[in-house]
Amino acid sequence: MLNRVVLVGRLTKDPELRYLGDGTAVANFTLAVNRPFSNSSGEREADFINCVVWRKPAENVANFLSKGSLAGVDGRVQTRSYDNNEGRRVYVTEIVAESVQFLEPRNSGGNNSQQSNQSNNQGYQDDPFASGEQSSSRDELPF
Repeated sequence: MLNRVVLVGRLTKDPELRYLGDGTAVANFTLAVNRPFSNSSGEREADFINCVVWRKPAENVANFLSKGSLAGVDGRVQTRSYDNNEGRRVYVTEIVAESVQFLEPRNSGGNNSQQSNQSNNQGYQDDPFASGEQSSSRDELPF
C-alpha cells in the first residue's frame, strides 16, 4: 500500500501551535495549493488543504512560518472522525506532515535588507559572497 503526498503552497494564516497534556507539540495550518489549470473563465483556482505536524517540526513551523509563507510538505493523507457538541459525527481529512520545508528566506517580504543578510551570515566573516558582489570571472569561484 502507498499513501504519500507532496505539496507546495502558501500558508493561508499563521500556524496554530498547541501542546497536548503530555507536552507533545502539534501545529495545524492550511496550505493554498494552485491547481495546474485554469477554470472556464481563465482564472487559476487553488485547493485549501489542512495539514498537521507533530513534535519538534511543529514548533519549527510555528516559529518560522507565517501567513503567506511558501512551504513544501511531505506526508500522508489521514482521515478521522469525532462527535461534536451537538452529537453529530464530523469527518476530517488532513495531511499528516512528516517533513515541512521552508522554501523562502524568513524575511522575504520582497525586500531582503542588508541587515537581515548580515544576521543570517553571522559567524561566516570569511564568506567571499557576503558582500553580495558578483564575481567577475568563473576562474575566481572557490569550487
